[in-house]
Formats: sequence, C-alpha cells, structure tokens
Amino acid sequence: MKALVLNEHGGLDKLRVVADKPVPQATEGHVVIRVRASSFNYHDVFTVQGMPGIKVPLPVVIGLDMAGDIVEVGAGVEGWKAGDRVLVNPLNKAKGLMGEMLDGGMAEYCLVSASQLIALPAKVGYDDAAALPVAYGTAHRMLVTHKTVKAGDRVVVLGASGGVGTACVILAKLLGAEVIACAGSDEKLARLKELGADHVVNYRDTDFSKWAIAEYGKPQRRNYEGGVDVVINFTGGDTWLPSIKCLKRGGTLLVCGATAGHDPKEDLRYVWSFELNIKGSNSFYDEDLKALLQMVADGSVKPVIDRTVPLEGAADGLALIRDREVLGKVVVNP
Repeated sequence: MKALVLNEHGGLDKLRVVADKPVPQATEGHVVIRVRASSFNYHDVFTVQGMPGIKVPLPVVIGLDMAGDIVEVGAGVEGWKAGDRVLVNPLNKAKGLMGEMLDGGMAEYCLVSASQLIALPAKVGYDDAAALPVAYGTAHRMLVTHKTVKAGDRVVVLGASGGVGTACVILAKLLGAEVIACAGSDEKLARLKELGADHVVNYRDTDFSKWAIAEYGKPQRRNYEGGVDVVINFTGGDTWLPSIKCLKRGGTLLVCGATAGHDPKEDLRYVWSFELNIKGSNSFYDEDLKALLQMVADGSVKPVIDRTVPLEGAADGLALIRDREVLGKVVVNP
C-alpha cells in the first residue's frame, strides 16, 4: 500500500511516500480500516522534527486524524463489521497517539484498536470527520466540556486561522460570545469575519492586548469593568504576558498548547491582583468527538478545510501548516 513514512527526524524532506508498505492484518481486538481521509495538525510538524522527551518508534506513518471504512475485523471485536464507516479517536490508551507511537492515518490502510472507533453518522462525510479529532476535539473540550465560555463573553482567539483557532471561533460564536479573532494577514482576517468573528486583529501590525484595552477599557482591580473575559492562547511565547494584561478581573486564560514557546515571561502580580483563572485543557475524549459529529450532522458546525490533497502532495500540505499559510485544516485523501 501507499503510505507517508517518517524514517528519521529532521525537516519535512525526511517524509517519503512509499508504495510497498505491507497492508496491516487485523489482530485480536483490532480492525483494519481503509482510510478515506486524514488531516494534518501542527503536532505532525513536531513529530517530524522530534520532541524532547518523546521517543518516536521510527519508521512511523504519521497522521493523527483519520476516517474510513472497516475492511477487516480481528478476533474478539464485537459491535463492528466490515463496511462500517468510522472516525478514529487518535489516542490509543495503551500505546499513545496514532501517527506518533503507532502508524497513523497517512496511508491507504491502518490497523486500529476497536476501542478507538466511533460510528460515523450517515450525514457526515469523511473529509469533515477527519478534520475533527485533534483540532475540534481540543477546542470542544476547552470551551464546551469545561464550560469556560458563555453567552456575552468577550473572547480573544490567538492563532485563529489554524485548525484549533477556527474551531474556537466557530464554537465560541455558537456559545453566544463576542469573538475577537487574531491572525497574520488581511486575507485570513476577511475569512475569519465570514466565519462569524465580530472583530479581527492583524497581530503583525497591531498589539492585540493594547487593541482590547483600547476597545473595552483598562481592566480594573476593584470592579469588573474593562478588558476581555477569555483569552484562548495555544501559542505561548511572547503572547503570554500580553494575554494576561488584557483580561478583566476574574477573567480566564485558556491554554492547550505552546507552538511559540512553553516557557514564557510571566508576571504573577496580574494573576493575583485581577483574580485571574488559568485553565489548561489536554486532549479530547469520545464524548467530545461524538458531540462534534452530531453538530456536523445537524449542520450547526462545518469544519473549515483549506484544501484537500492526495497522498503524494501530503508533505507539501504539511509545509503549508508549518508556515501558517492555510486557514483551517489540510485534509489528505490517501
């Protein structure tokens, strides 16, 4: 079968499309799926580069997100049969993430534990389903499951043009928030407006924190005037302290990653003076994915897909994510 394989860490040039990788065979408790769609996340860039403290068993087929059809069922698997359409939760509880610790979705076929399968509603297509797990699942858990955003909240979304970012914009609007989306080009900002963002800020020429303070007033320590209610920050780095400075008293800083640096400058005076909440969110679970599938099925959520590419163009698609040249997801059809 064809597969996108990482043999050694480094740049994206280390990825190779091979045509002779053996098709996996079903084992006990597992199924083999014909992958119809898989999608990239920024996490895949880190997997290719290598991450301190994480030993990836190379070679590995990358790709966390995938949807497809069951073609073979192993011994001991109940409730699933060949022909069933499925979405895969990328987290294998025994071994870790698909596409990192196990072969992932950037291949024509994939071996998957039956415990990771979620039935795909008839109204949900493969591409939309494959866009969901990491990006939309993370956003759903962070905003909806943790109940951190409510109607009327002023919510700043940093990195709003990526997979998690567009998901946060969509979900925050569904929750009734006033959304301020931050991105790095006027083209992206125009598209974020189309997605429902109430305000857009180009972070390349505007300090988002100063913009928020100018728009809503300086946060006050003795009352709840000024500032924003929530900042969604999965970039870290130089954006961390400005995020804290524009939060109102009692405001919440949501974090689910740190693509620009995990050890930012901090000023604890703001945390105690303004009684701030810092809420982390890690991963996603079946209940998040099932809720999202229902939202897609009923039309309340439409995953943002920048483009779909064949397996032969997958590495180029991941380069676009690395360089932040897309709005939403890049989906691969193996």
